[in-house]
Amino acid sequence: MDNELLKKVRKIEIRTKALSRQIFAGEYHSAFKGRGMAFSEVREYQYGDDVRNMDWNVTARLRAPYVKVFEEERELTVVLLIDVSGSRNFGTSVQTKRNLMAEVAAVLSFSASINNDKVGALFFSSKVEKFIPPKKGRSHLLHIIRELIEFEPQEKGTDIGEALRYLTNAIKKRCTAFLLSDLMDVAEDGTPRYDDALKIAAGRHDLSVINIYDRREREIPDVGMVCVRDAETGGRMWVNTSSRQMRENYAKWDADVRAATKQMLNRYRVDSVSIATDQDYVKELISFFKNRA
Repeated sequence: MDNELLKKVRKIEIRTKALSRQIFAGEYHSAFKGRGMAFSEVREYQYGDDVRNMDWNVTARLRAPYVKVFEEERELTVVLLIDVSGSRNFGTSVQTKRNLMAEVAAVLSFSASINNDKVGALFFSSKVEKFIPPKKGRSHLLHIIRELIEFEPQEKGTDIGEALRYLTNAIKKRCTAFLLSDLMDVAEDGTPRYDDALKIAAGRHDLSVINIYDRREREIPDVGMVCVRDAETGGRMWVNTSSRQMRENYAKWDADVRAATKQMLNRYRVDSVSIATDQDYVKELISFFKNRA
């Protein structure tokens, strides 16, 4: 690892690890429950204990009432689905979507690690670019963070459905999955192209969506004639941003896309949060965790 990359990894580790310890660990624990209750020990009966937990064999043997104690089986498997398509490099104010996505993913990784959960990552464009199987340990987390910072995909397009199908096939047991994406994967009519894959993945796993966006993607300013380029296809076209009709049509199209996406997420009971590149993601994530708890 070169010195410049090492500095970037170290910087993001220090910032996000501190946030995870101080703020997110408790909220994360409450929001994402374990697999159930596991037997812990047997102890003497205390006033208020549930009699349904009585251990009659021990009670008979010791001639005193004893109960079984259960604890939440906390350990989870967490998988981050990271959108590495060409549009992630867009950003017009504080930072790019790519940088924000990396920091949010790092916070989720450390929050999971503090709770003793395994963490894995799946990087996708129009195909699955790389899959890092879930594991524990600091070196494993740093490997994920390093990839978040420097990974360069082979493709530029977006296929969220492909990533969700891979998750469904690769992780057999129920896991906690986070899809971090700008969700720019829609058909010509504005409907999401990954409806079926989302339905199946959400049915098998505890799936949440973190939508990372830039405000200029939702509202075009009046700056005259500009040449715009599609970051994923490379296509270019001239647009007259001074046209009020054009701006209104674009705003309506964007609103329709977001409405269709939200409707789909609600249909399959997938929790989601949207975070802009100029927003405080700490506040948004805490609110998201609390709403899930």
